[in-house]
Amino acid sequence: MSGFVIEMRDVYKSYGDHAVLNGVSFSLRSGETKIIIGTSGSGKSTILKLIMGLDKPDEGHIFIDGEETTKLPESEFVRLRQRIGMVFQESALFDSLNVRENVAYRLYEMGTDESEIETRVRKSLGFVGLEDAIEKMPSELSGGMKRRVALARALISQPEIMLYDEPTAGLDPITSRKINQLIIALRDTNNVTGIFVTHRMRDAFTLASEYATNGGGTVTFHREGPNLCIANTRFLLLREGRIIFEGPDELLRRSQDPYIQRFLA
Repeated sequence: MSGFVIEMRDVYKSYGDHAVLNGVSFSLRSGETKIIIGTSGSGKSTILKLIMGLDKPDEGHIFIDGEETTKLPESEFVRLRQRIGMVFQESALFDSLNVRENVAYRLYEMGTDESEIETRVRKSLGFVGLEDAIEKMPSELSGGMKRRVALARALISQPEIMLYDEPTAGLDPITSRKINQLIIALRDTNNVTGIFVTHRMRDAFTLASEYATNGGGTVTFHREGPNLCIANTRFLLLREGRIIFEGPDELLRRSQDPYIQRFLA
């Protein structure tokens, strides 16, 4: 066993004549987060689709908990997908279902007992601070509330892995911070392994420089300082489908590479 929760080895992916990923390799251990950044079309979201099994690589290998998923049939991937939660940029809620039904959707599919569904839905909504919205319809929610409901829905099956595709896109700074803090809390208090795709560098650096502690059921947030450096979160910068930087935020900020300097600016 490699000890990695997620591993990509030399992955290539093209759509027609356009090469999206050119030999991408990286890995994550339990509780680690990888922040994937890059310009539009650099392959960020494609990585999430390949991990979820929504698409297949042309070449290379992908592993989840040491199990190669690259050639798994869809019927087998359903089992693995139950251990992965995903939050999309668009929230992707069902307009005809209320918040309770949206969050519980996966549990209904799994045939979970009704009393257990109620308990888990309330716990999941409680985590994102929206238990009072349990009867509301999506049309009654703000954009930030929809994103938090989508996060609660992703958490309902208690996933070991969370994938975030631009989860703060289009949100104001205060709402974005709430989403970021929820993601930090999942990483640091629930030991969830995550991949966070974003083009918003403020959010990316928040994830890389803040951490959460849970004392007596109260989660508090802190910034890293001279005596504490966050080691479980790393950046991965893509350029034309290749990884050109992988490492902590301190090294990214200090990079003398002209492309990286222009990107951060």
